[in-house]
Amino acid sequence: MKTYFHEITLSTDRRFQLIDITHEVEEAVRKSGIRNGLCLVFAPHATAAIVANEHESGLVEDILTKIREFVQPERRWRHNIIDDNAHAHIGSALFGSERIFPVRDGRLIRGTWQNIFLVEMDGPRHRRYVIVEVIGE
Repeated sequence: MKTYFHEITLSTDRRFQLIDITHEVEEAVRKSGIRNGLCLVFAPHATAAIVANEHESGLVEDILTKIREFVQPERRWRHNIIDDNAHAHIGSALFGSERIFPVRDGRLIRGTWQNIFLVEMDGPRHRRYVIVEVIGE
């Protein structure tokens, strides 16, 4: 069994933002040389998440609106006494910091309308990382 690691580095410019990383993930799978296996996409951050969904501008804004409603950044969360980002920690914990995709015949398998996004909930950030690990043969 073979393992390939790739790190994507990016920056965000808004408090809440979806960054499409599909191309970078697919490129990592291609470079891995792995024909069949799994691809883990992981954000090693406690205030960001990884999701898969359609990249359509209206839907992206709808998702961001719903995330804001769900995590309530204006609420007086207890953690905000320490750092004004409890909403982002809650969002990351509930939405998840990882997604796993199958790899078949050297290609990332995803639905027709599924792109892969980093969800920023505590931006802007100068440096965010996404780890891509491809495992297989």
